[in-house]
Amino acid sequence: QVQMVESGGGLVQAGGSLRLSCATGGIAYKLNTMGWYRQAPGKQREWVAAISSGGATNYADSVRGRFTISKDNVEQSLYLQMKRLKPEDTAVYYCNSIPDTGTWGQGTQVTVSS
Repeated sequence: QVQMVESGGGLVQAGGSLRLSCATGGIAYKLNTMGWYRQAPGKQREWVAAISSGGATNYADSVRGRFTISKDNVEQSLYLQMKRLKPEDTAVYYCNSIPDTGTWGQGTQVTVSS
């Protein structure tokens, strides 16, 4: 059964940092590209970062150079280190495979104050 539990969000001032974690089950990390997504109020969910089964990473232009995605294949955990946060990074952050499984966790709220 596919499941995702995101954590690590919070309230931070602009310029600050947060590290998000996602514990997953039912997704084969060695076979799938994994990713972080986010959904800001009133907007559609968007892709933020991806890490392939082999460890190659890719980022949306809006976060490249500030966010770092990583994973632990054994623990089936995904991480997102976020630095130099901006108010426009405020959103609920989700992890999932790419393409997504169709099942979503509850997400973790990130709020960046100006």
